Amino acid sequence: MKRITWDQFFMAQSHLLALRSTCTRLAVGATIVRDRRIIAGGYNGSISGGDHCIDKGCYVVDGHCVRTIHAEMNALLQCSKYGVSVSGADIYVSHFPCLQCTKSIIQAGIARLYYATDYRNHEYAIELLEQAGVEVVQVIFDERQIDFLSVEKASLYMELIGKLKEKGGSDEELAHYNERVKQLFGEEIEV
Repeated sequence: MKRITWDQFFMAQSHLLALRSTCTRLAVGATIVRDRRIIAGGYNGSISGGDHCIDKGCYVVDGHCVRTIHAEMNALLQCSKYGVSVSGADIYVSHFPCLQCTKSIIQAGIARLYYATDYRNHEYAIELLEQAGVEVVQVIFDERQIDFLSVEKASLYMELIGKLKEKGGSDEELAHYNERVKQLFGEEIEV
């Protein structure tokens, strides 16, 4: 397994944080970093001690769940709560931030926004980030880089496809499975 980049490392942290999300609509994680050191993390969920969407359902008003605090805001509030400045820091988010979180990111003084997945990228949010001089970088997150068994899994799939072919499966019948293996494990896998 090769060493991952810093961007992949911090994006992996954001994806791990998203696993703590209590939102049933979209799990998001955010990691605030300064000088390659994590200073805060957050995920989208209810206020501490409050009802969670996973338990009570979403409380939707005008198309938005008002029960949750977004991951970016939770990370920023954690810094505020403990007196940690985020001025000039970076934020890594699993999904492109909403307009309100974008404004909070700018106002807090975040210098660079890294995100993995496009999600309802609001034109005005993009415009505000440009106006504020916040560098925006999409970091495609490759889960295989943190899957310690990806090579073994790919090998098993290839062995199973080989067995299906031995049992009389035609190349045409197996094409779907071969394509899916390439999607899961990358084009470098020989099928």
